[in-house]
Amino acid sequence: MRLLAIIVLMIFIAAGVVLGALNADLVGYDLAFAQVQLPKGAALLVALVIGWLLGGLTAWLGVSARQRRRQPRADKKLPAKP
Repeated sequence: MRLLAIIVLMIFIAAGVVLGALNADLVGYDLAFAQVQLPKGAALLVALVIGWLLGGLTAWLGVSARQRRRQPRADKKLPAKP
């Protein structure tokens, strides 16, 4: 199983290197407070990482909010200690 995961990871790394090499021309971004010139491959990677982080944060906040809502119900089910 570990070998399969390493092979899949190597395939994605190779695809990323090829994608970055084929999209080497610069693209300009105006962010209102800064102007940035990045290669297309790097811009795609940055967008992917930002989306991954925001998705993970959203999932974590959703799970923790659900747990906070369930916590008072769990406290009410416990019998009172004398």
